[in-house]
Amino acid sequence: MKHIRNFCIIAHIDHGKSTLADRLLEHTKTIGARDMMNQVLDDMDLEREKGITIKSKAIQMEYIIKGEKYTLNLIDTPGHVDFSYEVSRALAACEGALLLVDASQGIQAQTISNLYLAIGNDLEIIPVINKIDMDGAMIPEVKDQIIELIGCKDEDILLASGKSGIGIEEILEAVVARIPAPEGNAEEPLQALIFDSVFNSFRGIIAYFRIYNGVIRKGDKVRFVATGAEYEAAEIGVLKLGLEPRNEVKAGDVGYIITGIKNAKDVKVGDTITLTSRPGEAIQGFEEVKPMVFAGIFPVVTEDFEELRDCMEKLQLNDASLTYEIETSQALGFGFRCGFLGLLHMEIIQERLEREFNQTVITTVPNVSFIAYTTRDEKIIVNNPAEMPDPVKIDRIEEPFIRAQIITLPDYIGNIMTLCLGKRGILLNQSYLTATRVELVFEMPLTEIVFDFYDKLKSGTRGYASFDYTPIGYREADIVKMDILLNNDKVDALSALIHRSRAQDFGRKLCEKLKELLPRQQFMIAIQAAVGAKIIARETISAMRKDVTAKCYGGDISRKRKLLEKQKEGKKRMRQIGNVEIPQEAFLAVLKLD
Repeated sequence: MKHIRNFCIIAHIDHGKSTLADRLLEHTKTIGARDMMNQVLDDMDLEREKGITIKSKAIQMEYIIKGEKYTLNLIDTPGHVDFSYEVSRALAACEGALLLVDASQGIQAQTISNLYLAIGNDLEIIPVINKIDMDGAMIPEVKDQIIELIGCKDEDILLASGKSGIGIEEILEAVVARIPAPEGNAEEPLQALIFDSVFNSFRGIIAYFRIYNGVIRKGDKVRFVATGAEYEAAEIGVLKLGLEPRNEVKAGDVGYIITGIKNAKDVKVGDTITLTSRPGEAIQGFEEVKPMVFAGIFPVVTEDFEELRDCMEKLQLNDASLTYEIETSQALGFGFRCGFLGLLHMEIIQERLEREFNQTVITTVPNVSFIAYTTRDEKIIVNNPAEMPDPVKIDRIEEPFIRAQIITLPDYIGNIMTLCLGKRGILLNQSYLTATRVELVFEMPLTEIVFDFYDKLKSGTRGYASFDYTPIGYREADIVKMDILLNNDKVDALSALIHRSRAQDFGRKLCEKLKELLPRQQFMIAIQAAVGAKIIARETISAMRKDVTAKCYGGDISRKRKLLEKQKEGKKRMRQIGNVEIPQEAFLAVLKLD
């Protein structure tokens, strides 16, 4: 076991990190140079298109140093704040981490967040400055930032480039020298922590685990502690570029198990695998995921609901940070109320449903979870507008607040202040990390960053700002439910929970957008935004009209009036019985309001 090292790569930049991981694989001959392609570990189409890591990927490498053969288990983690749960799971299965910092960008907010996660897990940190061969590399300045942040020595920082392969050997030597071997006893009862799982349509669920104690052999009868399910280990092995079967996997190693499980509920990320004949205790895994943003996902055709449910179960296996429960909507029928870690996470889930499972879905307006206290002092958690109690029964409402950390250049402080204060933010701290990098800390309502905050931050700073946030609890706020009415009928899928001061402005924009998107009918359509019984905004789509007076040549005006009155009565009747079909674009447009 002294020859095993388990480590992961943490960073904010994604493309450079993936390239460096590929170089490590090439250097340890895990892949040949001929088979080398960009982003080997980022094998999802979405990851290659967007240039980001969405799923953490585990892989085993073998490296010989001074005649000794070492087994290195690497987990390549995502960098974006919306996938921080993937990072926390990877850290729970490792002894060390490579902290990757871009030489041209320096330390970013998410880098600091991931670093604190690693320190909290008591991991050995190896700082690496990547992309040192770029024209804009600021190596001395970035070194000073790292030394100030983690208190290391100048010689502890490694210099590398994934593009040209500089410093790869030094990184591997540092992994062997600095990261401790995993502790564990092969004689103890089996304790294996599940840190990820995937669904294979032919072989069932494949669970990835890290063994803390004991040995697992092919054919062993195993038990999943949290669910109590028992299965036979039909195949076990280690994770190379593909799955490599072995007869046994020992303490300290990372591997996979196939038991033919078809029911997704029998496998939970964070669960412990043990032997039925000699059970071990459950490992204290990582924390339960806390969704930050909620939205409804509905099938376009109501009959596809059962198929969508199966797809959601399979997707949750691969992405444990997705939570969902069944809900119904008057406008959209049966669907799911889903919890996401952020807006990018929501977008990725929608894309994956379409690409991997051929499911075309409608996503409703995203919102956060509120707490409503009734006049009888009952506590009600409100995840969507339909759950909001009657206003006369509400004593007070609390909304979630976050501590936002923004790192940027001094030139953009004014733009960021304007944006954050306009989103009901409170400035807590402003400090200069270096002469060219400033850190701003705000307290803000999570509701305000759900829609377009990140996009506005990026455009207001020309991309030179990094953003990270942590939840800090709930505070009392003046939250109201805003309904959208089409011809006096409520469209519950377009309802929103919003601060009273923002309701009128948001309602007006939403009505204008719907006026553009709803097709014209033979009758007039009134689009209204209402808070309670009060209408706060209105737009009208005029009726398509046939020119009924075209055949009147000359004669008395009363002939024309009679025809117009008859048409008017007909339009009135049509309006009473007519239905307004809402196209899918209308639901998606709400997410992209200016």
